[in-house]
Formats: sequence, C-alpha cells, structure tokens
Amino acid sequence: MVCAIIKYSRYFRHNNTERTIGYELLKRGDKSSFAHRLHMKTVAEGVETKEQLAFLRTCDCSKIQGYLLARPMNEEPYFMLCQSQQKIEEPVDILQLQTPASAGNLLLEVIFRRFPLVIFTNLTRNTFYMMVYQDFTRITCPSTGVFDEFIVHGAASMHRELFASTFDRKRLIEDFKAGMREKRLITRQLGDDGVYRRVETVDYFIDNNSSDDILVITLCENLPD
Repeated sequence: MVCAIIKYSRYFRHNNTERTIGYELLKRGDKSSFAHRLHMKTVAEGVETKEQLAFLRTCDCSKIQGYLLARPMNEEPYFMLCQSQQKIEEPVDILQLQTPASAGNLLLEVIFRRFPLVIFTNLTRNTFYMMVYQDFTRITCPSTGVFDEFIVHGAASMHRELFASTFDRKRLIEDFKAGMREKRLITRQLGDDGVYRRVETVDYFIDNNSSDDILVITLCENLPD
C-alpha cells in the first residue's frame, strides 16, 4: 500500500496543544520533517483554535481540518463554499509562519553579528568545526580538524601559556565533570595585519541527550580597546 499523506489525530492537540503529550510527540518526533523528506503531505484534524493552528504551523503541517475553518456540512453547501472562493484564513503574523529551522536561522544571524567566530567542539572525540569565520582578527586557522592542534595554533597568536592552559582539552573535560558550564578568557591576539587586539573567548558546555560525548560551543568576539 502506497501512502501519500500522514494525518495527525485530534488527540495530539487536545487541551490547546501546549501542555499535552501531543506537543512533545510532534516536536521531538519531528514527524512533519520526516513526512516532507518522504515527499508526503501532513494533515491535522480537529483544529478548533487559532493557538492550535499557530502550533501546527511551527511543525510544518501542510493542511488542517476542523471547526476553526467550518462545521461539518452537506455536499451542496460544501460546493457552494468552494465556488465562492472565500478566504477563510485571515492574515497572520509572519512569525507564526516560521518553522523551527527558520527561527533558528534568524537567531544565528543575530549571534553572528556579535560573534564572528563560532566553534563546535567534541571534547570526547578531540574534533572541532567552525560554523562561521568572518570579520575576525585572525582568519588563517583551519576550519575543521583535531581540537588539540587547533588550540596549539590559536595559542601561537595569543598569550601562549594562558590560552593553552585555559582551553586544554583534558582540563575542559575535568571542568565539565566538576560541574562547570561556562568558561571565558579575555586576551590579546595578533591579527593577520600584525596588530594585537583584545578578544574574548567563551566556552559553553552543552548537554547532549543523544550522546555521552562532551560538547562545547565557543563564541569569540573582538573587543574594543
């Protein structure tokens, strides 16, 4: 049997969605994204409030049905409604149309305005990846690779011992296990133009429910002298 549509039961949105298990099922399971990857449509039944409609939009639901649009009707009034081409849905705030991914992109755009260098690190596996690298003091670092080597590279343009000891991988792992969730350092870095500038480096330890690996997101900012 070939399926083209996934339908959400009214059960998932009972009691206005926000406090129910349905909210978690839809958000955590990401069923709409799964459906879209399979080129399938999604339909939610039993939509009765604008709040439910707004919630389903954040889940990328394709279509809805329910009392919010119209009550059950016979064939003749249904065809009359279709022929009238009435616009049932009123204009909505553009933010209500944002998917989680789109909202995340907006957030990242703001973050990058302040932090031109963002680094993702897996301390357990000794790897790193730079998500963005623009308008920063120094741009000659590799964008991905071995974290230990990256720290050596970074320390060469800063206060070598202070930077290297603060962000030593083994020390960061010990800090995480001791309960630390944030670590920061302000130092001077030699830029590619030969000028020293003040730079703040902040490590945020991230809890990861899908893995025991210790992850860190690093935000780096050029500070005014």
